Amino acid sequence: MLESVKEQRVRVFMNGRSRAVRIPKEFEFEGDEVTIRKEADGTLTLVPDVRERSPKEILQWLRRQPPLAASDFPDIDDDSDMLPLDEVEL
Repeated sequence: MLESVKEQRVRVFMNGRSRAVRIPKEFEFEGDEVTIRKEADGTLTLVPDVRERSPKEILQWLRRQPPLAASDFPDIDDDSDMLPLDEVEL
């Protein structure tokens, strides 16, 4: 199912010598920085900066995720196209 596009009108204001907008709560994203891009037609796009995460941060994120359901995994009825298992000596 496709996620619907969110849109909201906000005011532009001066912050020192720069123009700024407040990002509404509904548009919240993780991180403290974004990349702003101006298209030829004047459209502005904000892209949250993705930074490298440490293994500890990744584990913390994984712990916050909901558990996977059985329906999250594909049903494999026909294994004829799979490679044979290797024998393992213990």
